[in-house]
Order: sequence, then structure tokens, then C-alpha cells
Amino acid sequence: MKNNLRLAALSLATAMALALPALAADTAQDFVTKAAVGGMFEVQSSKVAQDKLQDPNLKEFAQKMISDHGASNAKLEGIAGEQKLQVPTELDAPHKSDVDKLQSAAAPVDSSYVDMQKAAHADAVSLFESYAKDGDNATLKSFASETLPTLKMHQEMIQKVATSAPASDSATPAVTSSGETNPAAPVPGANSFTEAQAKTAIEKAGFADVSALTKDDKGIWRGTASKDGKSVPIALDYQGNVVAGTN
Repeated sequence: MKNNLRLAALSLATAMALALPALAADTAQDFVTKAAVGGMFEVQSSKVAQDKLQDPNLKEFAQKMISDHGASNAKLEGIAGEQKLQVPTELDAPHKSDVDKLQSAAAPVDSSYVDMQKAAHADAVSLFESYAKDGDNATLKSFASETLPTLKMHQEMIQKVATSAPASDSATPAVTSSGETNPAAPVPGANSFTEAQAKTAIEKAGFADVSALTKDDKGIWRGTASKDGKSVPIALDYQGNVVAGTN
């Protein structure tokens, strides 16, 4: 009796398993759409970020993304055309939002760019691995297999660069809440802040009694301000960094 019950349960479980649909792999069109959008994002985000990056290694990485993904995008477009598949010409909403964030952010954007690249390459490696294994189009499977090593190399590169890149973005002020200064600032460059805007930025950094400011030949607004009852030299660079104690 017990054996009969076990057999019946086993038969039922087998039937249920067979009835469940298998997870479908991306179709050729799905793969082209996702790969093209991912590739466009790599190029566009890197172009936008390149001039706002502080770390030289990260700048070099961004240039490599522009070159490598530009070439890969062109190759994918050619294959898709031969296979009569549609290639998107614009980013989807999430990727466009990330590019817009980089576009509107003040320099440096190192931390944000690193985070975006780590996520983008994790997605790309997963997509290309899956299609190289289970794809439904032989030509695209070959493309995925051939491109995958480069994507994995990029993934290793960004992980390595991330360990040495500055951890802060422009959202991190040059003056900390304890009043300590960031030794990397002020940064010389064309400064678009007006004197009034510079004073406001200095006050927002926790300083009072901001004096009249003058812009030096390096584009840095300089003057004096007080904090904790002490008057100190103050500077604001073109990136919006507020630095105390500089002459």
C-alpha cells in the first residue's frame, strides 16, 4: 500500500514538473535589443562622464569603453541587418535616466560612473553568456561568444579601477562636517560661478561672514569666512568645492 502511494505521488510530481513551462531564453530580437541598448549606454555614458572624471585610470577606462563598445555596436548592427532584425536607435528609459544624471551632475562623477559601469557590465556578461549558450540564432550566438571575453575583461577592469578611484562625487563637499579640508581641492579651471553664487555655496558649507570674493587667474574665488568663531581663508573652485585654509 505504501509503495503504491509513493508511486502515485512520484507520478503526480513528474506530471506537474512536465506541465510547468521552461524558462524561455531571449529570442534573437530580444538579444539584439538588449545588447544594442547596453552598448549605446556604454558609449554615451562614457562620453558624458569622460570630462568629469577625476581619476586618470577611470578616464582611460571610459575611452576604452567608447572605442570597444563603438566597434561592437557597429558589428551588431551589421549582423542584425543581415538577419532582418530591428536595432533600437535610442536608449530605454532607465539607461537614459542614468546618462541624464551624469549630464546634469557637476564634476567629479567618478563614484556614480563606477557604479553604473559595474551594473552595466554585470548585466552584459549575464546576457551574452546566456545567449551564447542557449540562443536561437547561430550567427548571433557566435557574436555573443566572441564578444563575451571582452565584456569580462571590461568587468575585471572596472572592478580593479574601482578599488583605486576616489570614493566621492561632486555631491561630497571639499569641506567635511568636522571642518577638515579635502587636500585635492581647489581645482583650477574656468569658473562659471558668480560672486553671489560662490558666497551662497560657501555659506551652505557651514561658513558665515563671507567677505567680498575675488577670482584669481586660476578661476578660483578667494576671500575669508568664519567658522567656529575663527576667520579663515576660503576658496571655491569651478567644481563647487569649498576649501578652507588656503591662500
